Amino acid sequence: MYGLISIPNELVYDVINHPYFQRLRHIKQLGLSHLVYPGALHTRFHHAIGAMHLMIQAVDTLKAKGIKISPKEAEGVILAILLHDIGHGPFSHSLEYTIIKGINHEEMSLCIMELLNKTFKGKLTIAIQIFQNKYPKKFLHQLVSSQLDMDRLDYLNRDSFFTGVSEGIVGSDRIIKMLAVENDTLVVEAKGIYSIEKFLIARRLMYWQVYLHKTVLGAEKILINILTRAKELQLKHPHLFATPALKYFLQNNITNKNWHQNSEALTYFLQLDDHDIMSSIKVWVSHEDKVLSILCHNLIARNLYKVEIQNEAFSKTRINTLKKDVMLTLKINPTDLKYFVFTDSVNNSAYNAATKNSISVLFKNHSVLDVAKASDQLNLTMLSNTVTKQVLFYPKIK
Repeated sequence: MYGLISIPNELVYDVINHPYFQRLRHIKQLGLSHLVYPGALHTRFHHAIGAMHLMIQAVDTLKAKGIKISPKEAEGVILAILLHDIGHGPFSHSLEYTIIKGINHEEMSLCIMELLNKTFKGKLTIAIQIFQNKYPKKFLHQLVSSQLDMDRLDYLNRDSFFTGVSEGIVGSDRIIKMLAVENDTLVVEAKGIYSIEKFLIARRLMYWQVYLHKTVLGAEKILINILTRAKELQLKHPHLFATPALKYFLQNNITNKNWHQNSEALTYFLQLDDHDIMSSIKVWVSHEDKVLSILCHNLIARNLYKVEIQNEAFSKTRINTLKKDVMLTLKINPTDLKYFVFTDSVNNSAYNAATKNSISVLFKNHSVLDVAKASDQLNLTMLSNTVTKQVLFYPKIK
């Protein structure tokens, strides 16, 4: 996508070569989206390197405009974006709250960054402060995590490229060239406003066409239900096959509370990637438990849930009818229907003007205005509204 990418210094090179970072080569960026878009096989490793490249460009742009960024600060913000996703588990967001309850990938990333900081004898301290938004120069954190950061600029273009969904393409080069800092806040020069409008619209479209595509949602739900069922069975069948890393999380209930008191959990988590999950699922296809076997077979065979999406809630009559049909067809117990017929909701919010990290536009008179108010596009204000839709999942049965 970007051509040749240069690694800025030896420390960054050593961090990239560390096993914790190399693990990202085995975690797909878009989870199971390749079941819809066959080219979507890129990894978190690709994304992290790409985001690092954009960060180097952003730092160079700001320095050229007279913004003071020391070599150590530049190194820190580059390392922060490089490691921002290092806490992702298998299949990225698909299993974020399944393996470990109540802890998201940002918290996991912080734990791993602190572990790496010990390995590199405190050289990642500034990066961690920037990542946590505890560094005095707040605009550095905005470059890493905000509504217009190097993370989003990379993944929109990258996901668009690998899925073939051209609506996600954004002008990252121009956006970066338009960045500036005003009162320690990252802003976009007014002449770049149309690029920001395109960026926000592209993000909205990518959510509906890729991230919240109904078939992708169906695949992710099967994967979540497989691990939920496997964990349930582990209590009854201690010899349930699983790779050592996955088996640890099936046998133990790791929550946010006991995660921070258990260094063993982090050790096993750092051994866990997509291969652990798929290797186990391939074996579970032949498991004696009917529910687990059906779910695993359906995922491997791409016989995914049928998915319906609508604005209003689905009627209880419709849901109960589906449950009766599924129970009779698959010959399963009523208590197991939760794995086959269920509802959920999805949210799509391209932009939130109410947060502290809203996108600010800088005018020549040094006035600053939120992009939703500065834009002459009426639909940009509408993009600030969160759209919630109801989703119904059920198996394909004849």
